[in-house]
Amino acid sequence: MALFSSSPSFAQDKAAAPRKFNIGRVATPQEISGWDIDVRPDGQGLPDGKGSVADGEEIYMAKCAACHGEFGEGAGRWPVLASGKGTLKSDDPVKTVGSYFPYAASVFDYVRHAMPFGDAQSLTNDELYAVTAYVLNLNDIVPEDFVLSKETFGNIKMPNAGGFYDDDRETAEKAFWNPKPCMSDCKPPVKVTARARVIDVTPEDAKGRPGAD
Repeated sequence: MALFSSSPSFAQDKAAAPRKFNIGRVATPQEISGWDIDVRPDGQGLPDGKGSVADGEEIYMAKCAACHGEFGEGAGRWPVLASGKGTLKSDDPVKTVGSYFPYAASVFDYVRHAMPFGDAQSLTNDELYAVTAYVLNLNDIVPEDFVLSKETFGNIKMPNAGGFYDDDRETAEKAFWNPKPCMSDCKPPVKVTARARVIDVTPEDAKGRPGAD
């Protein structure tokens, strides 16, 4: 699991002059602000408001449980939100808020952008805080009397925060890199070495039935 960082060349491309396609117009600050609602892991971007686990349970049951189950166990093929602790290294990992998510901001930000399904961005700020608090409580990350806000956001410690790291391939995998990779005529040409004389080449058993090994 890794959080990939931008390469130097990508950063240089972003610094270059913007391309112009001569279509549309420049978005207004008001239009941009409607989309600029992401939240960083350190809490930057969090809106004003607060919400308790108790309030979040009521909202969750009304707007989330139909898909995600009353206890975050998932309904049908809808995503599981709770449980899965210790399964990431198994043959059947269960990626949930408690077992996989590295930051509480990941939960808040996703709910803010995409939930409830079919009615995205309909929750108020207080409802967002409350639902996030309840989902964290389902995963035993915060207690039942917890109230989530800007002030308490930094107190949350996600169980799998240490399971993510910056992309270090430039150093960790440098020994495997080929500084002069083959770019043309890298493999010998494919040659036909034999041809079937008949179209029906399925093996037959002793009684003449096709399909025998």
